[in-house]
Amino acid sequence: MKKKDKRVQEFIRVDHAGERGAVKIYEGQLLALNTIVKNESLKKTIEDMKEHEIEHCQFFEDEIKKRNIEPTKFLPLWDLLGVGLGFGSTLLGKKAAMLCTASVEEVIDKHYLDQINQLGPEEEELKKKITKFRQDELDHKDIAYEEGATKKGFYAIMDRIIKTGSKLAINISEKI
Repeated sequence: MKKKDKRVQEFIRVDHAGERGAVKIYEGQLLALNTIVKNESLKKTIEDMKEHEIEHCQFFEDEIKKRNIEPTKFLPLWDLLGVGLGFGSTLLGKKAAMLCTASVEEVIDKHYLDQINQLGPEEEELKKKITKFRQDELDHKDIAYEEGATKKGFYAIMDRIIKTGSKLAINISEKI
């Protein structure tokens, strides 16, 4: 297998895991909003963003099957951690829930941009999709800040923890 092909496989594997993780984070947030925390406006915002993540996840799920790429072996752990992160951040309040989205999307923005810059003309369709998905993620980040995400005080620590975890998950999912 050529090095470029291997790199594209890693991109698809990690993007599949990341988009599935995003769905799980939103599922965790919605679980908290449907059981403990009552905020119909926040619930609607999260449901709308989750729809984009489902679309992204389905695209990479299809690519995994079409290209016969093995998904990361860590999917079950990422699922659990995603739901936990979403649920826990929402229990901490709207600012924390929205910071969770903003922090993850800031990592994904750089991640997707790096992939876009590495993909050549032979992967034009994949590049187009990742470009579109990156824009959706940037829109989610903007929504999160409009809805109250902040990095002041305790939230600065939370931001670092979420970003570090996201980067770690990316590095692991590319390879394993």
